[in-house]
Amino acid sequence: MRFSASPGARFGLRSVLTVVALAIATVPFGLLSFLVLSRWTPLLAMDIGARDDLHRYTVTHPAFATAMKTMSTIGSIRVYLPVFVLVVLWLLHRHRPRTAVFVAVTVMGSAVLNAFVKAIVQRARPTVAAPVATATGLSFPSGHAQAAVVTYTTLLLLFWSAMRPVWRRVAVTVAVLVVLGIGLSRVALSVHYVSDVLAGYVLGAAWVVATTALFDAWRRELRSR
Repeated sequence: MRFSASPGARFGLRSVLTVVALAIATVPFGLLSFLVLSRWTPLLAMDIGARDDLHRYTVTHPAFATAMKTMSTIGSIRVYLPVFVLVVLWLLHRHRPRTAVFVAVTVMGSAVLNAFVKAIVQRARPTVAAPVATATGLSFPSGHAQAAVVTYTTLLLLFWSAMRPVWRRVAVTVAVLVVLGIGLSRVALSVHYVSDVLAGYVLGAAWVVATTALFDAWRRELRSR
């Protein structure tokens, strides 16, 4: 005999899993924020040590510096914003307005959230004697790292059902490598600390989980009317 969960039970399970996923993502971010604001000595030592070690390597290896600049550019707003404008227009053309709203809110809302948190934490960017690159604004959390997680997770969610299993594995692998590469580039170029990048990763993950859960609830509400 086969048993199947009722719609209410499935919804309850999804809700619990969503809360768990949010907790997993937000607890590390909250901890990192607290340690940064309190200027916890071990964290500062790690950040400064990584900054100095990577900076020395970058300035003495021009090819690595070029690769890091390229990765940083790939993770910049001038690259991913046009991509998502095209994605939203494509979704509207395919008569998928709710998904287009989901994409727009997820991507643009992430940028607003990042600016909001930066304004609260007010952490200055790293400084080095001979900078390879420069960046304006505040440092915590890394906007590039957060945007990378949001960008590639959103794209995976959009096209997941259309991909065969082998291409799903390829897509996930590429996404993870690019996200890690973008984060590394921000530290290697001395425009972010390691903790900035880690905070960007977890905040981006929490934001995608939250918007996905809200979109799913909105879609089910519309279907129930």
